Amino acid sequence: MAHAIQGRGFVGLVNPKDSDKVVVDNATSDALTSGLTTIFLPVVYIFVFVVALPTNAMAIWVFVFRTKKKHPSSIYMANLALSDLLFVVWIPLKINYHLRGNDWIYGEAMCKVFVGFFYANMYCSVLFIAALSVQRYWVVAHPLSQQRKNNFMAVVVCACIWGFVWLASTPLYLYQQTARLTHPNITTCHDVNLILDPEDPFPSVRLPYYYFVFSALVVFLVPCVVIVAAYALLLRALGRAMADGAAAKNRRRAVLLIATVLLTFLLCFVPSNVLLVAHYSLLKDGLVDNLYTFYVTALCLSSLNSCLDPFVYYAVSGDFRAHVKNTLLCRSSRAVERMRVSFSSMKYSRKGQAYVSDTGTTQSSSC
Repeated sequence: MAHAIQGRGFVGLVNPKDSDKVVVDNATSDALTSGLTTIFLPVVYIFVFVVALPTNAMAIWVFVFRTKKKHPSSIYMANLALSDLLFVVWIPLKINYHLRGNDWIYGEAMCKVFVGFFYANMYCSVLFIAALSVQRYWVVAHPLSQQRKNNFMAVVVCACIWGFVWLASTPLYLYQQTARLTHPNITTCHDVNLILDPEDPFPSVRLPYYYFVFSALVVFLVPCVVIVAAYALLLRALGRAMADGAAAKNRRRAVLLIATVLLTFLLCFVPSNVLLVAHYSLLKDGLVDNLYTFYVTALCLSSLNSCLDPFVYYAVSGDFRAHVKNTLLCRSSRAVERMRVSFSSMKYSRKGQAYVSDTGTTQSSSC
């Protein structure tokens, strides 16, 4: 039976001697027991979890509780941080799965929920990054637009993104995700596709094929084009707004930041989406497929984006940097506001050659 699926990638056939078990070829068996999937992948996921969990949790805290004046960018960044956090909280299950030799012990239902959350939050992140890039261009191109109206629009866009992505992920819950293998004696989650008819494999992979092709083209490629176009227009707008030499340094910093965001996005998401579409395209036609090992590696590396997003917030927003510092120093919002008012008063008084004392009386300055 194994020779019928030789070279076809991570697929399996029902064991004729035990209908509850699945037979895979030697290449799939070797990959599932290799150091790549049982050592390298969990190490990367552990790093992602350790870094992304606290940084995204702090980002949400800052955007929700420390940012008093809400604006569209903070709304998009808060939702992006929430998406990354929901992605990260499920990673311990994936770490355990790989460390156990790709053996899933939590059942079919939990596997479906895990896969649904994993991909839905990944694509949510892509859409929120796209919305944020458009918002950044809009702020530069239309600096006098109405704040309240823009905030309402940002909330509506975020609600639509959440609803659309979760509705689009429905196919992931409609087909079997786990497979009990004969050799090695493990239960995989999402890794092995059960093929009922090796002569006509498409019916067995119809749902995942349609879902991942749709996600790659509509939920990834379209936002990717939007992001590149938005940042190109932003660079053009910055070039016009900062034509004088005094602003050249700020423009260089903005260009460097935009290039960093774009490069990070492309490196994290392009390989996994391209490989996934190629994998299922070959799989549905019954062609030789050796791409899945590369795909799971690319998917693992794409999770690094959830680590990098909080540092992008830190680089983009001066308010976010200030709020993070105040949070780490355990300063309350009221204390920060008192310090800000006091500092502003001191600057104003110095301009009039006077300063405000601790008792609130204004005295002459000898400076």
